[in-house]
Amino acid sequence: MDLGLKDKVACITGGSMGIGYAVAEGLAKEGVQVAICARNEERVRKAADDIRQKYGVKTLGYSVDVTKMESLERFVQEIQKVFGGVDILINNAGTGSAEKIMDAPDDKWQYYWDLHVMAAIRMSRALVPAMRKRGGGVILNTSSICSRSPLDYEPIYNVTKAALVMFSKCLANELVHDNIRVNCINPGLVMTPDWKKTATILSKELGITWEEYLDRVAKEKAPIGRFSSPEEMANFYVFLCSPRASYCIGSSYYVDGGWLSVTI
Repeated sequence: MDLGLKDKVACITGGSMGIGYAVAEGLAKEGVQVAICARNEERVRKAADDIRQKYGVKTLGYSVDVTKMESLERFVQEIQKVFGGVDILINNAGTGSAEKIMDAPDDKWQYYWDLHVMAAIRMSRALVPAMRKRGGGVILNTSSICSRSPLDYEPIYNVTKAALVMFSKCLANELVHDNIRVNCINPGLVMTPDWKKTATILSKELGITWEEYLDRVAKEKAPIGRFSSPEEMANFYVFLCSPRASYCIGSSYYVDGGWLSVTI
């Protein structure tokens, strides 16, 4: 199926691995040029090179700390120089935090607020003017199932991801008349490096392997009984980026294998 995305330009934060990389690859398959950023310079440049070689689209891989305004500004300037603007923005950078509310210091809260919320605000603010000049665009923000069904050991993550849901709705209302569609995606269990890292830590406390821990989580949380692959999740992102999703505006989508159906 042709999704009508050929020759569009997409920017994806946190695009060197996991969901971000899978989305970049999925868009490239549709002929989209992609700019991706991540903190690890070697990994993000390799990711961009791999996508360019596999799909023949123009790519940019750039090392960025999205919690730093000046780092984001350099990335945006490079995007403008290489592509002249963007049609699609995927605010995807993020990671978990295991601190308890009563123990976490202010700087820890500030870091995750900058990572999950301010980075999305700043990238949107920086790239929306170019979208307007190009006649419209799409912004997708990656939140989490935890924005509505919190994990006990991830309170800072839960709170900041919930804020991202509301930001998405407010931004959608503000930009709808500019032909810019904003939506929020809340993934459930996705087999990413972050989940493997968390499982390695928590499984030791239970005396089981990380694979056994993830299997236990999947059976407890999702009626489907398994984790999604990043590529499986990316299919939904690519659809929402396309004109086929033209009536999807200001929504928060829970792609969770049925998690909410058993918890709420």
